[in-house]
Amino acid sequence: MKAPILIVKKLPAAGMAIFPFILLKNERLKQDQDIINHEKIHLRQQLELLILPFYILYLVNYLINFIRYQEHRKAYLSIVFEKEAYHYESDINYLKKQNWYGWIKLL
Repeated sequence: MKAPILIVKKLPAAGMAIFPFILLKNERLKQDQDIINHEKIHLRQQLELLILPFYILYLVNYLINFIRYQEHRKAYLSIVFEKEAYHYESDINYLKKQNWYGWIKLL
């Protein structure tokens, strides 16, 4: 999957996927295969859910986790979409293996 990469210096995170773009905080992150793959996994998730439902489920999952853990970082890392992306970000071939809806098994 070839995604356009935009540099957004004031981005609150190192990277972010907003279909169809990958946003990065700085130019050097273009060389970080893990972060690029992580964001490509999010782009796949967005496609799987027809984009808008992804953002709704992402936010709902975060809010439920935040109520549960009362801590931003733990709530964020417990989002099912983040679990899949972090777990497979080092597997450059993950998206080629047809792992559609891989996040479901992490519910």
